[in-house]
Amino acid sequence: MVKKIYLSILIISILALSSAYFIEYFLGYQPCNLCLLERIPYALSIIIILTNLKIKFNDKHTILVLIIIFVVSALLSIYHLGIEQGLIEESFVCSTKDNLNLNKEQLLQELQKMNISCKNVAFTIFGLSLTTYNILLSVIISATLIKIYAKQK
Repeated sequence: MVKKIYLSILIISILALSSAYFIEYFLGYQPCNLCLLERIPYALSIIIILTNLKIKFNDKHTILVLIIIFVVSALLSIYHLGIEQGLIEESFVCSTKDNLNLNKEQLLQELQKMNISCKNVAFTIFGLSLTTYNILLSVIISATLIKIYAKQK
């Protein structure tokens, strides 16, 4: 059963990343910094699951790591949704891309580039932002893994 869950999460993660890259590179919607950060848990889960399928780790430890990853993913997405809804102010994560070590010419060039705001929803499916879908996926995956973890010896 655990292997089926791993494969399901692997497929979901591949689809989530593929969709994000399709929307970005083929449909032309540029992601904000938080959107980019929200991709990391899916990439990590792919690496962990593929590694676990090749080199059999303790399932309880693998499940615990995946729980942590997707709980963090859910929290990050909830924070992002709060910014989208105007409940939380945009932070430095939304407005900077490591501009701390740039000289004034480079900084001016960076400022002239189009910065994508975390509060603007650029792409929706059935009226919901991708952040909302990420919350749903992350919570469902986390809850499923927590249930399985609780049953482990």
